Amino acid sequence: MRDRNQSTDRERPLADDQSTDSCESCPCVRADGGAESTSNDGEGGRLHRRDMAKVLATVGGLTAVGSLAAPLAGLTRVFEREYDGPTYSDSVPLVDAEGNQIGENQLEMGDFMTVFPEPRPGLEDAPTLLVRFPEEQYAEPTNLEFTVGGYAAYSKVCTHAGCMVANQEGQTMVCPCHFGKFNPVQGASVVGGPPPRPLPQLPITLSSDGYLIATGDFDGAVGVQG
Repeated sequence: MRDRNQSTDRERPLADDQSTDSCESCPCVRADGGAESTSNDGEGGRLHRRDMAKVLATVGGLTAVGSLAAPLAGLTRVFEREYDGPTYSDSVPLVDAEGNQIGENQLEMGDFMTVFPEPRPGLEDAPTLLVRFPEEQYAEPTNLEFTVGGYAAYSKVCTHAGCMVANQEGQTMVCPCHFGKFNPVQGASVVGGPPPRPLPQLPITLSSDGYLIATGDFDGAVGVQG
């Protein structure tokens, strides 16, 4: 376990196939890598230059599409993840991405961060949203017995398509894939978008030495299951 006093960054509110032309329609390539032209001027030269421009435009377009596809691929990676719980259970510490336990003063009111169960057999990550709000702001269907010191914890995996709930609008948690919205002070209930049910809540408390620990597993199926 690393230094438990090491601070962690808090997440604050926000938000083919390429066809090829035959040698008749584009310049041939010499052995030295240069373009072999059959005509330096006239109509033939203009046609070759026009064909070359088309080729360059096609390559540029494919490059642009690839750059857009990369972040989308990142969002869909979690779709294949299966939850084999229980991963959390009684007395399992909550830790940040560096493995540091979460102290009772980790977050200020209105902040949120991603935490995980301390490494153990089963699913390695089980990403979890930890939020903190004044206790009087929590309302049903939040299970108040699962909260402590203004902290509440919910699965980070959206119940619609399995993306990570990673953004925030005011105090609303937002999934970036299809803009599902969840209210963290009302049991992560759905307040917008297509998710069919709330994010499962994790029961938590403080250990005797002042660190957040689970007292059981999530109270519902994680992600698109169930």
